[in-house]
Amino acid sequence: MIAAPPIKASKATQAKLDKLGLFTTHDLLLHLPLRYQDETRIYPIAHAPLGQAVLVEGEITDTNVQHRPRRTLVCQVEDGSGTMTLRFLNFYPSQIKQLAPGKRVRLFGEMRHGFFGMEMVHPQYRMVGTEEPVAEALTPIYPTTAGLGQAALRKLIQAALAECDLADTLPNEVLHPLGLPAFAASIAYLHQPPPDAPLDLLAEHINIAGDTTKHGVPPHSADTAPRYPCCLRPVRN
Repeated sequence: MIAAPPIKASKATQAKLDKLGLFTTHDLLLHLPLRYQDETRIYPIAHAPLGQAVLVEGEITDTNVQHRPRRTLVCQVEDGSGTMTLRFLNFYPSQIKQLAPGKRVRLFGEMRHGFFGMEMVHPQYRMVGTEEPVAEALTPIYPTTAGLGQAALRKLIQAALAECDLADTLPNEVLHPLGLPAFAASIAYLHQPPPDAPLDLLAEHINIAGDTTKHGVPPHSADTAPRYPCCLRPVRN
C-alpha cells in the first residue's frame, strides 16, 4: 500500500481541515467542488446579462456611505461601456479606503436592475491592475468551514494535484476495454474544468463521486475497486 503524503499546512489550518475530514493529500484530491464560477470572461457593464453571476471590471469613480434607509457603502464603477452601482450592506471601515475612487476593481456577482441602473449587491471583488489576465479554467467552489477561505483551500488542492502520484491503480487491460480516461486527467478535469465544460454533467459526476467516496464501494479493496462514470476510484492510502 502507498502511504498518502501528509498535507503541508500550519497547525491552525490543519485543525480546520480536520473538521472537513481532510488529513492527507489524497483526501484533498477527492474533496470535490460543490459548484463552479465562470471567471474566464469579463463582460462590458452595459452588456452584462441580468439575473446571473458574471465577471465585470472597471474603475471606481465615487465611494460614499449612505445612512438611509440603512447604513450602506455605495460605489460607482465605470468601464467605458457604462456605469454600475455596488452596494455593501455590511462592511468594514477598511473597505471604504480600499474601494477609493481611482482604483480598478474586478467584480463577480449577480447583475440586476436597481433604482439607479445596473448594480451588484455584496459582490466578490479584488483590486487589479490594467490588463490583468482572467482565469483559464472554471473556478471551483468547495465545501469548507469557518476560517478556511476558498483561495486557501484551492491552493492546497492545486498543490496536491501537482505533488501526488496520480497513476492509475488498475491495469491497462481493465481500463482500455471500458474506454475510460486516465485518473490523472479525470481528477484534474473536475478540479480545473475548461470554460466550455458542460456544467450539468459536471454536477452529475461530482454527485456520483461524492457518494462513492462517502459511502465506500464494498466489497472491493482500495487497489481493486472499479472506476465509475465520473472516472474516480478510491486512491490507495
